[in-house]
Amino acid sequence: MPKVHDSGGGHHRGGRGRRISSSLAEINVVPLVDVMLVLLVIFMVTAPMIQRGIDVNLPVARRAATVEGERLFVTVPTTYHTDGLVYIGQERVSAGNLAGRLKERLQSVADKQVYLQGDGAVQLQDLMKVIDQLKDAGVSQVAIVAKAPGDI
Repeated sequence: MPKVHDSGGGHHRGGRGRRISSSLAEINVVPLVDVMLVLLVIFMVTAPMIQRGIDVNLPVARRAATVEGERLFVTVPTTYHTDGLVYIGQERVSAGNLAGRLKERLQSVADKQVYLQGDGAVQLQDLMKVIDQLKDAGVSQVAIVAKAPGDI
């Protein structure tokens, strides 16, 4: 805010009795807050769109049961045959490192059961290689995940 200084004494020299000085040290924060709020809204809207799971077209089974609770999922995508990558939860792991990573994850878990999600287009031989890796890691039971005929 501009400050008015009176030269005092009641006499004026050269017609300049009052002097206006502006302070440059004051920063207008309102535009900064407006920009930050707009950026916050943009990030809040786009963040759920960025998080995306792995696309797996599960095979259909008539007697598929629902899986509840915290479980350890190993996902074999369609591209496994070409790149040799699988997923432990959301973590991308090469098939050669699968047994080692699973041993680390299963050390603190009493239930050594793993749920295997294999894409319907993955060959049975590729799934058998992954199951062998799971058994090498100390997995006691491997459950193969399927979807019910009514599920989309």
